[in-house]
Amino acid sequence: MSTNQNDKAALAGIRVIDMSRVFAAPIGAQILGDLGADVIKIERPGVGDDGRGYGFSWVPGKDGIETRHSSFFTVSNRNKRSITLNHSKAEGQAILRELVKTADVLIENYKVGDLKRFGLDYETLREINPGLIYCSVTGFGQTGPMAARPGYDGLFQATGGMMAVTGIPEGQPGSGPLKTGPSLVDFVTGHNTALAILGALQYRNRTGEGQFIDIALLDSSVAMVSHIMQDYLISGQAPPRLGNGGNGGGPADLMRCADGIIYLTAGTDEHYRRLTVLMERPELFTDPRFDSNLKRGKTNRAELMDIINTWAKAFTVTEMQDMLDGVGIPAARYNELADVWEDEQVKHRNLRATTPHAHAESGTVDLIASPLAMMSASPATIRLAPPMLGEHNAEVLAELGYSEQRIAELETSGII
Repeated sequence: MSTNQNDKAALAGIRVIDMSRVFAAPIGAQILGDLGADVIKIERPGVGDDGRGYGFSWVPGKDGIETRHSSFFTVSNRNKRSITLNHSKAEGQAILRELVKTADVLIENYKVGDLKRFGLDYETLREINPGLIYCSVTGFGQTGPMAARPGYDGLFQATGGMMAVTGIPEGQPGSGPLKTGPSLVDFVTGHNTALAILGALQYRNRTGEGQFIDIALLDSSVAMVSHIMQDYLISGQAPPRLGNGGNGGGPADLMRCADGIIYLTAGTDEHYRRLTVLMERPELFTDPRFDSNLKRGKTNRAELMDIINTWAKAFTVTEMQDMLDGVGIPAARYNELADVWEDEQVKHRNLRATTPHAHAESGTVDLIASPLAMMSASPATIRLAPPMLGEHNAEVLAELGYSEQRIAELETSGII
């Protein structure tokens, strides 16, 4: 329903109304934008997305302008046009309904039932657009004893099992549950949001029907524990925390070389055999302490890694990487964040996406490229920097037929 005619974009012609805030759902909308959808972000007048205030860094603005582009907002809102709209007022609701008539998808992450008060729930909006795909992202889902609770990433790392399997092994200093650094539940939920919407679009292509999508951070948090959770479902026993150890076999852990760290994964019998030959310790291959994947990866993992690390100290990271590459053993240099952008493969893949930004002090902003950018026919692209609050009010409302005078009146009255 959008007039976007970029023929190279997978979602050209799809319009998305993004009423979401903070991180998980905005990531989902951004993925659709990367794939070519026209994403219109709805924000509160004067306040905007709560995510504009999250994080520890902000993009410096030109001529003293406050961009309010925090790290959270910047990483999850490119390829969107921002309009401000007070949907608690009748005039704001009317504008939203006009937008919905032109839209394929609406994404929101308000509390369960919150938008129903304003006639902006799925059952109401489907009456004016039967093909609408309406995706609601909440912490605990639309129903159940906890449905009304608010929720953020850390809560679900705690309750969904992620913390139970992350951290230093029991009995060692600092052991206990550990949150992952990035907001992984939010990030995965955003991807699940986009995936569900893509499925719904395909279903609509076949049937003409829109639908309601209920996405919960709780569901994603349980699912993303993945094979470790499956171990529990099979055995009834909770696998131990392994710190930096691999989850599928061993040896797989950090190797501490003379000048840095490498992560080693020699989890198959053949990889382990090659490693023992490289170490000039072939007897370790048949050593009864290490003669099975279970022993190397779990039972006697620490003992084996002590032996490997004693050997690794004699070599630099570059020497060790060359040696391991030479015999086909998977391994990778440990990078600090600054090192990531100097990595030759990261550079080759163009993962640092410098994007024009008219309101940034430098005139550009560095973004993280989409992992979907290597599609041969319809690659994900970055066309727009994250928007300023209400940057596209006049543009979007003009597309709906609003005159300059009417747009000015809406601004004066606080509707936009």
